[in-house]
Amino acid sequence: MFVLQDRVAGVLAGAAVGDALGGATEGWTPDQIEERHGGRVEGIVGPFLADWKTARPIAPYHKGDGHVTDDTLMTHALVEVYAKRRRHLDAYDVAGDLVPLMIGERRWVPELEDDALILQRVFLAEKWIVAKLHYGHADPREAGVGNIVNCGATMYMAPVGLVHIGDARGAYAEAIDIAGAHQSSYGREAAGVFAAAVAASAAPGATIADVRAAVLDVAHDGTAAAIRAVFDAVDDFMGAGGSDDPRDLARIVRTAVAPFDTVGDHYRAPAMDARLPSRTKSIEELPVALGFVVARDGDLRAAVLDAVNYGRDSDSIATMAGAICGGLSGYDAVPSEWVSGVTTASRLDLDGVVASMTDVVRDVARADADRATQRAAALATVLGRETAA
Repeated sequence: MFVLQDRVAGVLAGAAVGDALGGATEGWTPDQIEERHGGRVEGIVGPFLADWKTARPIAPYHKGDGHVTDDTLMTHALVEVYAKRRRHLDAYDVAGDLVPLMIGERRWVPELEDDALILQRVFLAEKWIVAKLHYGHADPREAGVGNIVNCGATMYMAPVGLVHIGDARGAYAEAIDIAGAHQSSYGREAAGVFAAAVAASAAPGATIADVRAAVLDVAHDGTAAAIRAVFDAVDDFMGAGGSDDPRDLARIVRTAVAPFDTVGDHYRAPAMDARLPSRTKSIEELPVALGFVVARDGDLRAAVLDAVNYGRDSDSIATMAGAICGGLSGYDAVPSEWVSGVTTASRLDLDGVVASMTDVVRDVARADADRATQRAAALATVLGRETAA
C-alpha cells in the first residue's frame, strides 16, 4: 500500500544515511578504504584520518562517526525553503530563500562539531551561490554559469523529486530551473536527472524498470551516454552471473563511467581540464549511483555499501543511491541502526524534516490537481469537447 509519508521518509532517510556512511570514505580508493578498515566498510565507521582537525587545512571536517555532510545540510535547507513557500520553486527562490539560510542562520554542523553557518561547511562550488547571488547580484537563472562543473547542485535535489512524485519530467524541469542558480552544463543536467529518478522511484508501484526508463527519457548529452554505458555494463555483468565479490561490480561501473568523467583517476588531483562545461561529459556520481541501484535491484543496504566502498565522491554517490532506493521501498528499507546512529551523532530531527516535507508534498499536489483540472477544461474547450458536469 502506498503511504506518502513512508515514501518521503524513505527518500530523506536513505539520503542521510548514505551521506553519513559515505562521508567516512570520501576521496579514497577502494584499496585504501579496505586497508584502513581491515576490509569493506559495512556500516558507520570513524574518520579515515585520526588527526582530522589538522590533516587538511582547507577542510578540517570530522567525517565519519555518523556525521552527515553538506549533502544533507543542503537537502534539509531546501526542504525549509519548500516549507516556507509551499509551492514549486525556481532559481529566484535560491536567491531569495536558500542563500539567506546559508549565510544567516546558525545550525549544528556535525563535521565542525559546532553551531555554524551552512556557508562555513559547503565546498567552494557551493560558496559560489552566495558570491554570485548575494554579493554579485547575478540573474538567478544564469548564476551557475562560470562555476566549476560538479555534483554540488545534484546532491540536494531529492526534495524536488518528492514534490513531483510520479512526474519525472516535471521534476527534471523544476530541478533544471533551480540548479541554474548553482551549476551549468552537465552539472545542471545531473541535478534534473536525479530529481527525475527520485520522482519515478517514489511513485505508487514503481519498479527499477520505471526508474531506468525515467532517467533515460529525460537525460541529454554526456549524462545520457554515461548512464546508458553504466546500465549496459551492469546488465552484461549481472547477466553473466555477476560475482560474489562486490569489488568486481565497482570495477565494472568505474570502467564504464570513466570515459565520461572529467576528474580522472586521481580524485584528489584532478586534471587541468577537469570540471569544465561539456556536451560529452558527465559527473561521475549519478551514473555510478544508478548503476549500483540497478545492480542491487533497489536493495538500499547493498547499493549504499557499494557506494561507500567505491570511494572517490562516495558521500554524494551514496546519498543518491540511498534516496532512490528509499523512494522505491520506503522507510523500512533503511537499516534502523544506521538511522538511529546517524540521527543521534548528527543531531538530526529527521522526523521533523520528514513531516514538514510530507505536508509540502500534499499542499503542492493539491495545487497541481486544481491546475490540472483547469487545464483539462481549457483543453476540452480548445478541442471542441464538452467537459463533464
